[in-house]
Amino acid sequence: MKLIFFNRFFHPDTSATSQMLSDLAFHLASRGIDVHVVTSRSTEAGAASLERVRGVTIHRVSTAPGAPHGLPRRALAYAAFYRAARRAAAELAGPGDVVVLKTDPPLLSAAVSRVALRKGATVVNWIQDLFPEVAERHGVPGARGPLGALLRWIRNRSLRLASRIVVIGDQMAAHVGKQDGIDPGKIAVIHNWADGQVIQPMPPASNTFRKGWALTDAFVVGYSGNLGRVHEFDTLLDAAKLLNAEKDICFLFVGRGPRLAEVRRRVETERIANVRFEPPQSRDSLSQSLGVPDVHVSTLLPCFEGLVHPSKLYGVMAAGRPTLFIGDQRGETACILDRDGSGVSVATGNSEAVAREIRALRDDPARRQSMGEHARRALDAKYDMRIALSQWESLLGSVGVTMGTVAH
Repeated sequence: MKLIFFNRFFHPDTSATSQMLSDLAFHLASRGIDVHVVTSRSTEAGAASLERVRGVTIHRVSTAPGAPHGLPRRALAYAAFYRAARRAAAELAGPGDVVVLKTDPPLLSAAVSRVALRKGATVVNWIQDLFPEVAERHGVPGARGPLGALLRWIRNRSLRLASRIVVIGDQMAAHVGKQDGIDPGKIAVIHNWADGQVIQPMPPASNTFRKGWALTDAFVVGYSGNLGRVHEFDTLLDAAKLLNAEKDICFLFVGRGPRLAEVRRRVETERIANVRFEPPQSRDSLSQSLGVPDVHVSTLLPCFEGLVHPSKLYGVMAAGRPTLFIGDQRGETACILDRDGSGVSVATGNSEAVAREIRALRDDPARRQSMGEHARRALDAKYDMRIALSQWESLLGSVGVTMGTVAH
């Protein structure tokens, strides 16, 4: 039997969804599974349309040329991938195979599920975010009203065809379980993860990035990863302005994303002097880069709770650092931090409270260390990559995937 994953991005792409899928696919191949991945060729110029990497057969399908910026271009890129994915499913899937559909592009399950089922395969959905709800709350034209209702009906109909539905958080599970016709018994929560063997807590004194970035004597408040549309930065930047006179505090952004230019523009326009930017760092240097901040910031606009879940939290936990979350204090991240004692949360818009928490954490190294230790223990107990991979093995076993004896 074959295990066939579908997602627009895969190794060597470094986006979050690609990294999660790559970790899982390579692991399952090492366990003796015949793993295939159907992915996009558009982002890897010159990449082979068919190749085998670490036991995984990668099928790169052609999609719309160029980067899909702007709604019309993005829609064309999605449509091209849907067509190519359906063709690949018709060619690859067969009786006894298992097809795992991620959510990039949106509605991928609607495009591929019936083709896979007609070929005799079993379908599993792996949901990273929920469309069309995310588009509706972004204010995408046409996503609300009758079109949004139609898209939700199409999505739910495809989810009903799946044998299992994997989501990445408890609140997402609750949202999916309330959808029309979805059997909550099919839903499994498997959190995204961090590799606790690759990312290790690092004392500031031995962190070469802190030295190289001239932050040895600073109290660093860090934001690492994607600056995405579901995140909120005004509260953090307002807090930075309130702390502008406190020269020992530095706000550090390490990453990129669609809102990076907006954040840079505000910092420059309003002359917020205690903010600096560094480019994204490679995965093998995450112990260093995630170890630079004394406290990390995670944000999520409250309207997206239950629809997406920032996975950067797990890397911060692996690095043994506390997290300051800005968002819904009843949301998934806030609940994790409170339950594990690994950070604090502040409501979106309350920049004064953010500034107070930053000052309090700066002035209490013992509290920071305790939160960081709690964070690492929570990672080791619940969110490490090996735990998630084991959960995936069990789930796939429940739909007929048999692990081999090869393990690396």
